[in-house]
Amino acid sequence: MYRKILLSTTLILFATQAFSQRSEPSELPDFRLPYVEPVEIPSAESRTVVYEPVALEALDAEIMAQIARIYTIHIKAIEAQVSDDLVQAEVHITEALSAIQRLADEYPEATQSRRMSELYRTVMTEYHMFYGINEPMRAVDGEIFAILDEMFNLEEDLFETDHFVMPPNIELRKTEIPLILNTQVQTQINFLVNRRPEIMERWLERSAVYFPMMREIFEEEGVPLELIHLSMIESGLVPTARSHARAVGLWQFIYATGAHYGLEANWWIDERRDPEKATRAAARHLRDLYAVWGDWHLALANYNVSPRRIRSSIQRAGGVRDYWAIYPYLPRETRGYVPGYIAATIVAMNPKEFGFDPKLDAAPYAYDVVPVQGSVDLNILAEFAGISNQELRNLNPELLRWATPPGREPYPLKIPVGMKESFQEAYKNLPETARRQLVVHTVSRGESLGVIANRYGITVRDLYAANDRLSTTIFPGQEIVIPVPQGSNVAISANNPSRARTAASAAPTPTAASSTPSAATPANSTRLSYTVKSGDTVGHIAEWFGTQAWRVRSWNNIGNTIRVGQSLTIYVPSNRVGEFQNINSMTFSQKQAMLRDRRAGRTTTVASSAPTGGDTYTVRPNDNLWDIARAHNTTVNRIKQLNNLQSERIVVGQVLRIR
Repeated sequence: MYRKILLSTTLILFATQAFSQRSEPSELPDFRLPYVEPVEIPSAESRTVVYEPVALEALDAEIMAQIARIYTIHIKAIEAQVSDDLVQAEVHITEALSAIQRLADEYPEATQSRRMSELYRTVMTEYHMFYGINEPMRAVDGEIFAILDEMFNLEEDLFETDHFVMPPNIELRKTEIPLILNTQVQTQINFLVNRRPEIMERWLERSAVYFPMMREIFEEEGVPLELIHLSMIESGLVPTARSHARAVGLWQFIYATGAHYGLEANWWIDERRDPEKATRAAARHLRDLYAVWGDWHLALANYNVSPRRIRSSIQRAGGVRDYWAIYPYLPRETRGYVPGYIAATIVAMNPKEFGFDPKLDAAPYAYDVVPVQGSVDLNILAEFAGISNQELRNLNPELLRWATPPGREPYPLKIPVGMKESFQEAYKNLPETARRQLVVHTVSRGESLGVIANRYGITVRDLYAANDRLSTTIFPGQEIVIPVPQGSNVAISANNPSRARTAASAAPTPTAASSTPSAATPANSTRLSYTVKSGDTVGHIAEWFGTQAWRVRSWNNIGNTIRVGQSLTIYVPSNRVGEFQNINSMTFSQKQAMLRDRRAGRTTTVASSAPTGGDTYTVRPNDNLWDIARAHNTTVNRIKQLNNLQSERIVVGQVLRIR
């Protein structure tokens, strides 16, 4: 069965890749097999080996099983579309994307594998086609990643073969993080100074914009100021940079780590791209990593690779907790990462000594803030601010769509310093129709239900729930009710304002069931409450309570955006209340462990683990000190001290003192 699944998914992957890599939208993929020169096969008597099986990539069996499961979900999405069941197709597409994100969060090292990259490409292609997203699919956004690939794959004797000589008068200032001048570091300096000086020049020029803000935040957070140079080799100081591993922003946060430090990412915004918020999150993350390792070079390595890989490398190095001791056992990228940081820091602190004279006349990142209520077109807001749309986006790189996000709370829009008064004066005269709640959409030629749902930031299921007898086939001129979440707004397209209108201006239509979809309370169910924690998503919560995300949204009359501290209503089967009633007080790692137990068919009863007067924690399967410390807002070293632990080894059932 496993072989059949792999064969099926391989064929789909081949077809999907061919589609996604076309040069023009009108071109059809060429599925012809390439010509292969005939080869004479020696007789059985004359040959000793016909072939050698190719070794699989070094991925855990669990990761391989998860990848196979996601491909199976992907196949179900395609089969549902063939059967004209668009709701189920959407469920499977969303489930596959969520599963990829969970896999990346749980096994960061998997994001470096080719299998993971191809899986992501396959699932994202189907997502784009379903929702009619025409812009090219970009797994990577930013010049930095091609540069880093070159930088981290240098031969370590490059500085010797190039006859590289360090300037005699460079100043190695006293820094908290040792700036070691060894072979590896000098190789990276040679690359930045002699091989690719134009890259360093650009980084220095961009530093004039972002470093003043970064220094202020790092000082407030008590983190060594020289660490701001890490942003150079993380993103090249480009706020919108996006890597193969789906890390985003100046500091390259993956979704889970960003959420842990309070960076929100949804359909409308991605705060990992917000320069200030991401910088503060990076400062706190680096501080936490130093608390774990007690060594800045190891903390930097852990910023680049998973703690599991660091621990494995330490073990292979004989237990020595030193970056340069474990250097030979690290992935090649991490071997170049810390020397690359040191090299960039040394050059940036001594630009003239290395022959650089960058233009540092760019204005530092600064702005005024104005509140904008509801979804308003960015073109209009840019005009009010006296700048172009792109300049407004540069100040607000976290905005992902054509308008500000909907919601009851106004959005804090950043505009140029000194433009606040004139902006507010123009904003007072903004027509109400430009930001009113719209619930009726007139179908245009070429639109599908997926395209319409994507336009308004809702789901196809929402459309079916709000429109009785809605067919998978729609036609130009047809009116469809848009179930906008309560309290939110959707902007009229500036190019075609007649395509959507408010409910008040719409004629009564028999297709409108209601302006918001609702799921009936399940029979024989019990109502529970759940308080949203940092890092939670609607998908996570639905999984933990054994239900579907659309039901959670419907029960609470919300969209996909939830906020920390928000109380949600969840209905669970009355005969299983005991299984779910403690979820609200469990840590994130406990809830994920519960899911693994459930998938494996194991029944577990988890008591509340919220810190209480006793301040103890009982170790569960798959726990580690890093996750436990993070969940209880403390450090690994502190837990080790309280429990007289000589290592980070813990066992299931062990009771740990937390405070």
